Amino acid sequence: MSENTNAQETTIETSPEAIIAEPAVVKRLSTANAIDNITSNGTIAAAVMVIAAILAVAVANSPAYEVVREILEAELSITLGPVTMGMSIEAFVNDFLMAVFFMLVGVELKYEMTIGQLRHPRQAALPMLAAVGGVTVPALIYTLFNFGRSTIGGWAIPIATDIAFALGVMSLLSDAIPQETKVFFQTLAIADDILAILVLALFYGQSPSIAWCAAALGTIVILALISHAHVYSAKPYMFVGLFLWICMYNSGIHATLAGVILAFFLPARSDVRLDNLRDWLAEEARDLDDKYDDRLHVLGQHDFTHAAVSVERVMHHVTPPLERVENNISTLVNFVILPLFAFTNAQVRLVGVDLGTVVTDRVVQGAFFGAVLGKPIGIIAVTVLLVKIGFAKLPNNVSWSQIVAVGIMGGMGFTMSILIAGLSFSDPAEVLGAKCAILAGSVVAAVAGLVFVRVHDAIAGARGQKPQEAR
Repeated sequence: MSENTNAQETTIETSPEAIIAEPAVVKRLSTANAIDNITSNGTIAAAVMVIAAILAVAVANSPAYEVVREILEAELSITLGPVTMGMSIEAFVNDFLMAVFFMLVGVELKYEMTIGQLRHPRQAALPMLAAVGGVTVPALIYTLFNFGRSTIGGWAIPIATDIAFALGVMSLLSDAIPQETKVFFQTLAIADDILAILVLALFYGQSPSIAWCAAALGTIVILALISHAHVYSAKPYMFVGLFLWICMYNSGIHATLAGVILAFFLPARSDVRLDNLRDWLAEEARDLDDKYDDRLHVLGQHDFTHAAVSVERVMHHVTPPLERVENNISTLVNFVILPLFAFTNAQVRLVGVDLGTVVTDRVVQGAFFGAVLGKPIGIIAVTVLLVKIGFAKLPNNVSWSQIVAVGIMGGMGFTMSILIAGLSFSDPAEVLGAKCAILAGSVVAAVAGLVFVRVHDAIAGARGQKPQEAR
């Protein structure tokens, strides 16, 4: 009985109510924690992006379309010192805000390369090579549909997998998909992102400006020097990264890649010796206890507050800059930038459009079948080949049926595919057709993946098998 009482007392003493004096502040903290739980939920983030895309299609086919287009095409002027740049709101979303999204992608890549699946090349080889198949086959299918045509430049449209969208849909399956399969899919999607980024850099830039390319290279050298100097504040990296974006925006290389480059220079280590932190905190706690005088107002507790600020500064440095940046931008990306991108770029206006012409368009067919058929064929075929020849084996608890599900859901290319479509064509009709194919393909891939897993598990259950055992 006394043990339970002590446990309860400990809980009370360490709760926010025991530290924070104002009930209103405690309530706000509780609300903030609830909001954090919502914003960290991948399913909700994916749902918000889908809602934004649906709203964009609805607006595009309503009387509000012209007003929205005027707003998106309105010019913004940005002046930084002697450099003045003008761009539309649409370009600001696609070129600048998406650079922040790419920075988050870069952070996730570096995280995986530091402590995740990508730090073990042998373990990561199977999903990474499967990603190569999932990029190659869709590109070939699109090329077959558009061979000898001016539209062949859109061959990269179906190669990408939208990791946020796909993992959000997969999370709807709950326990039907084991964690090992989700890790396999995440590694595959990250490798897919790397390949799509390389394709974007190599094939979808403009004619390069030597001067601005040299300036971008010099800026990258500065980032390397800052990192080499063991600077653990994120602010210098952000400032130099902004200048890198300006250089790349004017260089002809797609400016969003500045975000990925910046992320790779953010330190992934802490400048605090974690092995000594606990003892130091214990000593500081004793010092705080000695300096605290309960007879004084907080404004008179100079020694105590000074010591508390010192602890606060050290604890801020415990979290590596890479993780601090991720914490600061992840909610912004998932709930502002990606929905804005979806709303801006999913403006598919079908009023007055002959749907029969759209369906028979080679761009639409290549992009749609490249994603819906090419992705699963490429991913599954490479995985089967590598396992059968003994190069690799399926991870524990990952069945062949789950590999099929991963392949099907790989067809959700939404974000990157729309970005590439906008860069591939100058003809609005071709861009419209590509976006129709991307939206339709993503919906079909999502629904087909969900239905496949549910039907397979139902059949396996009828046979008396556990879903994970059905190979």
